[in-house]
Amino acid sequence: MPALSPTMTSGNIGSWQMSVGDTIAPGDSLVEIETDKAQMDFEYQEDGVLAKILKPSGSTDVAVGNPIAVIVEDGTDISAFGDFTVESAEGGAGAPPPPEGESLDSPELPKSEEPASSGGRLETVLERDGRIIASPLAKKIALEKGIALKGIKGTGEGGRITKYDVENYESTGISSASGMPAVVSTDIPLTSMRKTIASRLQASKNTNPHYYVSASLSVSKLLKLRQALNTSAKGEYKLSVNDFLIKAVANALLKVPTVNSSYREDEGVIRQFSTADISVAVATPVGLMTPIVKNADARGLVSISNEVKSLSGRARDGKLKPEEYQGGTFTISNMGMNPAVERFTAIINPPQAGILAVGTIKKVAVEGKDGGVEWDEQIVVTGSFDHRVVDGAVGGEFLRELKKLIESPLEMLL
Repeated sequence: MPALSPTMTSGNIGSWQMSVGDTIAPGDSLVEIETDKAQMDFEYQEDGVLAKILKPSGSTDVAVGNPIAVIVEDGTDISAFGDFTVESAEGGAGAPPPPEGESLDSPELPKSEEPASSGGRLETVLERDGRIIASPLAKKIALEKGIALKGIKGTGEGGRITKYDVENYESTGISSASGMPAVVSTDIPLTSMRKTIASRLQASKNTNPHYYVSASLSVSKLLKLRQALNTSAKGEYKLSVNDFLIKAVANALLKVPTVNSSYREDEGVIRQFSTADISVAVATPVGLMTPIVKNADARGLVSISNEVKSLSGRARDGKLKPEEYQGGTFTISNMGMNPAVERFTAIINPPQAGILAVGTIKKVAVEGKDGGVEWDEQIVVTGSFDHRVVDGAVGGEFLRELKKLIESPLEMLL
């Protein structure tokens, strides 16, 4: 299993692009690999012949470095690998035999697990010293499925709860003896990406001392400018509010460069970046991804808009290259498209020092110049900052600079 990204520790096999006996040339797509961030084709870089597939399509959680196939130099060598297995490649003697007693793989029930005959009397669940009597396998299955053993009547010897009782309870939703409703649930296998997201965000929350600063920004002028630019474009481009936000955040980062930094404890430094590479949170069918708009501070709004559309589309299709989502100096997470979300807080994307959470646009009554009431369109943004890098006053200064740019959007065009 190749390591297709620096954070990849294991991967899933999508589909093999070649079959046993096929000749491989450098650059040929050999197999589709699902990494911790994307699904991509693995291109083999040497000449050879595919002699044996050790991990078939659909194999999951294959550790990096573990054998997935055998490739030989000459097609005449293929026959030597007809009975070759993963254990052969690893030098092992195969899996150890299952322990005596219950087997998770055996379809047959041990005698002690056979249900009582229909003519016998069902005993009540026994409790000895406050402990429910059940077989070890029954307890394991019940724990995995979230089923309370207390709601099950056992059919084993002396009322002992068996594997059969738990499985019957799970499939029917009713205990064969008690008639009590079961907990209904669905187990969804963890993907490599979901494991990575969970690991990185948990590490961020546990390691980075988060603090949060919120501000209300008027976007009335920005919306008018956006409408005017889109109208004049006559369909050549269509700018979004998020495009303006990316540009404004990039400019604010250069004005307050402390926020455009990362904490590098292993190297004993705080690394401050001279350009603003903005990671944009994108929801995909397999999880959250953060493709990067590089050098956003030096780009125009149309360039940013085109880049975001391209990156977002490929992120949803799982076609991003590692360099397109690894790195970045600051992240924007925009949930403004959901009218129910007025504000929220986001978890910092390590090793960055900050992330901006953006809520939806709301009309707010404000005091007008003549003392009357006017309607203003506003959004609430919340910055999450790493206190090891960004002190509270600096986080506030960043939001002040951002507010100036958003509320005077023409400055972004100069």
